[in-house]
Amino acid sequence: MNTPNGSGLFLILLLAALFLLVIFLFQKRKSKDILGNKFLLPVAFAGLIIVFFFAKGAIVNYYQSIFKTAPYAFSDLKSIVFKYGPADSLVNQYNSATGEYQYINKKDSLTKTHVYLTATDRLYLYHKAAEVGFWDFPADESKYDTTNTNGIKPLEFLIQFNYKQKSKTVIFNNSYNGPDKLVQANRLLVQEIQTVLSDAEDRQK
Repeated sequence: MNTPNGSGLFLILLLAALFLLVIFLFQKRKSKDILGNKFLLPVAFAGLIIVFFFAKGAIVNYYQSIFKTAPYAFSDLKSIVFKYGPADSLVNQYNSATGEYQYINKKDSLTKTHVYLTATDRLYLYHKAAEVGFWDFPADESKYDTTNTNGIKPLEFLIQFNYKQKSKTVIFNNSYNGPDKLVQANRLLVQEIQTVLSDAEDRQK
């Protein structure tokens, strides 16, 4: 059962609540008040079984996302390269190996600076890439429908993870007409990289 994220979280929390309720009622089964009612424990246990049946898919997906890792060890990660801009000009560029970062600021001027990611920053992005399935992304996600762009070129992103033995490069167009789940995964990873870069730059100012 493929449960949406919000519903999946609700089912997991409900399952946990019912589990605690069953334990509580089991401890109170000899009580003389209403909590000792012989029907309450079986009903709560039955509810626990039913919710577990519906929640098991969400639980599996949740823990798979936690423990899923990249095909290469974090210690082998050499650099993260991130570029973006109009499809014909990825003028905004960052390389974690050198810290070189250039981007068009709010005044439409090219800013050149150095931003260094901490080990924690790189580890976070390493896990995020694995979580969204970056290693399974197609290398070329640049095809898009031009009929509704009004002559404006959509943003394009280049994401590259370089390891000792292997590199993975993905070119993603913001108007890519691929599967919605894949598009959302790409956008999430782009957002995470941009957030980490912005936070790192703010720390170093």
